[in-house]
Amino acid sequence: MAKVKVVLNRKAVRELLRSQAMEDVCTSYAEKIQAKLGDGYEASTYVGKTRVNASVGTATVKAIRENMNDNTILKALGEIK
Repeated sequence: MAKVKVVLNRKAVRELLRSQAMEDVCTSYAEKIQAKLGDGYEASTYVGKTRVNASVGTATVKAIRENMNDNTILKALGEIK
């Protein structure tokens, strides 16, 4: 059986990772997680040097305490499909 060699187009991959489509996907996931968590959490998305980044963080003291005690953000991330 012949070996197959796959060569990625680095420029195209770089463009894909920083594209508006990728930002939309990341924003969608972050907003789903934030909606699941409720008040006190906020979602943000930005385009970094190499790729789009999305995060969900705490915005209130209550949410900080809740996340510290119960690890709510990580649990919500695991429940999103």
